[in-house]
Amino acid sequence: MVIRAVVLTEVAPGEARVALTPEVVPRMVKGGFEVALQSGAGVAAGYPDSEYSKAGARVETDRTALLASAAVVVKLQPPTLDEIAGMPAGTVVVAVMNPGRNLDRVAKMRDQKLTSFALELLPRITRAQSMDVLSSQATVAGYKAVLLGSSLCPKFLPMLTTAAGTIRPARVLILGAGVAGLMAIATARRLGAIVEAYDVRRAAGEQVRSLGAKFLELQINAEGTGGYARELTDEEKKQEAEMVAKAVAEADIVITTANVPGRRAPLLVRREMVDRMHAGSVIVDLAAESGGNCELTQAGQQVDIHGVTIVGPLNLPSQVPLSASQMYAKNLESFLKLLVAPDGTLVPEYKDEILAASLLTWNGAVTHAPTRDAIAGGK
Repeated sequence: MVIRAVVLTEVAPGEARVALTPEVVPRMVKGGFEVALQSGAGVAAGYPDSEYSKAGARVETDRTALLASAAVVVKLQPPTLDEIAGMPAGTVVVAVMNPGRNLDRVAKMRDQKLTSFALELLPRITRAQSMDVLSSQATVAGYKAVLLGSSLCPKFLPMLTTAAGTIRPARVLILGAGVAGLMAIATARRLGAIVEAYDVRRAAGEQVRSLGAKFLELQINAEGTGGYARELTDEEKKQEAEMVAKAVAEADIVITTANVPGRRAPLLVRREMVDRMHAGSVIVDLAAESGGNCELTQAGQQVDIHGVTIVGPLNLPSQVPLSASQMYAKNLESFLKLLVAPDGTLVPEYKDEILAASLLTWNGAVTHAPTRDAIAGGK
């Protein structure tokens, strides 16, 4: 018996990635899956249908039939209401669901009796690292953020010694030294910039310095649970703001990456800080989708404030779709193995701690308590 896994063309605006790439198909087939792909699903990411066919996937054109025949549907973006309506009860859906921003879709999946898994809810444990889509996609975002900032900055990033004299290197400031921040540091250093970084977690300092950047230190320890930072007290926020304001004013490019799961992104760069920046400076706010780390960020927009360019990019990983898809597909491949029972069928229960933590809807109920409460509160 084989498990039919369906890959759909992503329909969200600007989404160029694909959930599975040809290189993972043979391993999935060996693991008990039949991979069926909607024709053209990988084209925007650089993967033509022919590569999937050669890898052993079935390429089909009828989206409706694909949905109706799927045992498992794998996506990047949460399924649309129309997609949900086309899936039979019991279908398993795996994606990055963003449940807090898609309560209507979660409720629809519940009512349709779909089994859905939200990959962003994976527990932060060693065994789940190979499935960590947030980290893999944050790596892509950190890399692309530096390229975006450098393309908008009117200066060279590296120091250059020329016949016309010496060109001083650009100064890049990274706020937040998680996965995206560390990748941004590494990329900016490779491009020759002087790099400074700040994170409220002291443990991040060693990682920042190991990449050749200067770590801005404040005598605050804001280690939280699960590798994230806790929220700062009012006094700590004041101290942080004073130090960050000075660094922001001196930077040519500022890249902000700070996020607190399930909450609005912390405000790190306020209007008065932007007022002190010199003309030609650039801010790339990777937290734009969750409210922004900069007070003046407009999600999905590029604005000019007295010569300072502020960019609030959405879905940056989709701008590097081939590599981002490769990483996501490997994460997904690891996760899907947990759904296969020893007899080659889908597991009937979700006792594994990774499956239990990421389970969003099952058997006509919302199993993720915060989402369930949010839906109940909206009625």
